[in-house]
Amino acid sequence: MPNTLTCHPGWRDLTQAELEREYTPSSRINGNYQPFLEANATRSAAARERALALGSRWHEFRYGTKATQRMDLCLPPSAGTRRSGAGLLVFIHGGYWQELSAAESLFPAAQCTAHGLAFAAIDYTLAPAASVGQIVAECRTALAWLADHASELRIDNDNIVLAGSSAGAQLAAMTCLPVSWPGQEPTCRPRALMLVSGIYELEPLVATSVNAALGLDAATARSLSPALHPLRGFPTTVICWGEIETEAFKVQSQQFAAALRAVGTPCEAFEVPGRNHFDVVLDLAEPQTLLGRHTLSLFGL
Repeated sequence: MPNTLTCHPGWRDLTQAELEREYTPSSRINGNYQPFLEANATRSAAARERALALGSRWHEFRYGTKATQRMDLCLPPSAGTRRSGAGLLVFIHGGYWQELSAAESLFPAAQCTAHGLAFAAIDYTLAPAASVGQIVAECRTALAWLADHASELRIDNDNIVLAGSSAGAQLAAMTCLPVSWPGQEPTCRPRALMLVSGIYELEPLVATSVNAALGLDAATARSLSPALHPLRGFPTTVICWGEIETEAFKVQSQQFAAALRAVGTPCEAFEVPGRNHFDVVLDLAEPQTLLGRHTLSLFGL
């Protein structure tokens, strides 16, 4: 049975203009989010160079036949010397399923390798070339590929943490639903999830401009909403969001955390002061930040 608790109580009472504002994260930063995307790209390029300087190895792998079905993997120098392999942080980027790529998502790599962890950033086919359901399936395939190749890559398959930001948080959560894929049990079961500024109930998007590229109807949106699926058995989860977010994103995060706790899943949830929807994720593996400390603690560091 689906959860009866929805993530945004009262959203049906909002006007179309109010829904548009609430589900436009840039409405809290005067509408211009491009500088933050540029910062992602700049920090990602710098992190790649720092990781290389530390002796890390970079690889590009294909997990499918499409050019978009690829991932970047950064292995720490110590990966080949550990009997059990290195822990791995996997990141799924956001962009409302229609923007960004792994190239702008490498910013945690240097800190991961400095702590002896591997890092992977998953690319996927963007909407409208792929539906949200197809994107979920691609992310599941990418995680299965990592699990299948963990031994040869010297990755510890029992020490994988999956992170996602915004739409990437929905994708990460959907890949970990315990019973939503009959006959297709995932070969990769992350030990924990780090979900940042996510959206866990998609139906409010149907009436917004975001849906022009997604083509969701109400039924499909509900089927792709992790908050509306059975959650018992979900991995340990940390959920966070920025202080400078719309109420919709804050409520979605808070209510998804409550739904996880209601079925017994260990779940921490917190707001990151001074951060907005676009820059909060930059703290993902930075040990001096609230978010970074929580991420590293999922590995026992």
